[in-house]
Amino acid sequence: MKKKTTALLITLMLIFALSGCQEVATDTSMYAQAENWAYLETGKTAPADVFFLCPTVYSGEADQFNMSMDDAEGKADFLGATNMEKGIYDQDARFFAPYYQQVGLNVYELPVDEREAYLSTAYEDVKDAFTYYLEHYNDGQPIILAGFSQGADMSIRLLKDCFADENVNDLLVACYAIGWSLTEEELAEYPHLRFATGEDDTGVIVSFNSEAETVTDSLMIPSGTKTLAINPLNWTTDSTPAGKKENLGACFTDYDGNIVTEIPQLTGAYIDPVRGALKVTDVTPEEYPPVLSIFSDGVYHLYDYQFFYRNLQDNVQVRLDAYLAQQAA
Repeated sequence: MKKKTTALLITLMLIFALSGCQEVATDTSMYAQAENWAYLETGKTAPADVFFLCPTVYSGEADQFNMSMDDAEGKADFLGATNMEKGIYDQDARFFAPYYQQVGLNVYELPVDEREAYLSTAYEDVKDAFTYYLEHYNDGQPIILAGFSQGADMSIRLLKDCFADENVNDLLVACYAIGWSLTEEELAEYPHLRFATGEDDTGVIVSFNSEAETVTDSLMIPSGTKTLAINPLNWTTDSTPAGKKENLGACFTDYDGNIVTEIPQLTGAYIDPVRGALKVTDVTPEEYPPVLSIFSDGVYHLYDYQFFYRNLQDNVQVRLDAYLAQQAA
């Protein structure tokens, strides 16, 4: 009875907290429908939840800049891209991943000031999904927020918006916002945001952008910008280099989430003190080309989580264990 009462109190506090994020989600939300979730693991028991936001899989069309929720092919790619990363995060957690009207690659070819209208459409879905999840499914569970590329952008937006309330922020194990930029200025603007400083701090953001040593400009880190980063090999935020022996394994996965190729000790890395980029030292752009035209040679964006898969997987468990230990103390 005491456990049920505690869970009810936590749920009521969260519902009240949601007023700072948006109106409380109701069953009229499209996220009341299971088909609008790539993953909705409500039947599983685990000590934490993962709320995952998929990277860009939609190319866009001449007159279409957001993926339709009725796009069956787009949703199949969405599920596949989610599966490629799922194994990093869900070892000891329930997994929640909403479909959303993500922007197409064509949006990133627009001038910066023209992108926001389409990104806002994507974010409104993300916020709706998270609000519905928090009210109906969370029940006071610790949250691992995760996303890559556009999903990382959406994760950071969600942190700024919905985690400003202390009751929600207290549930955050960590936010893995891989492949997107975050600046000191943003931390100053949103004081509830904290960037990771080590291997096992909690309630923090983990982020980095991989590139060759010769790169000086990219979509994620435009020239003249400095982003925050933590090295996933040695978990430092300074320029201390990590050798490839510290790389537990690069993993390249398929659309079912199977590891097709695993390469232990593929590469080392260090953080560039000027750009804040994660400079990858033991591979070449010829071996790992950018594939997409929006990226130049040496931008290893598509390999961000693949190069450091096992280190990330290990770290998710380290941070969750640290969070649970703090709650038990």
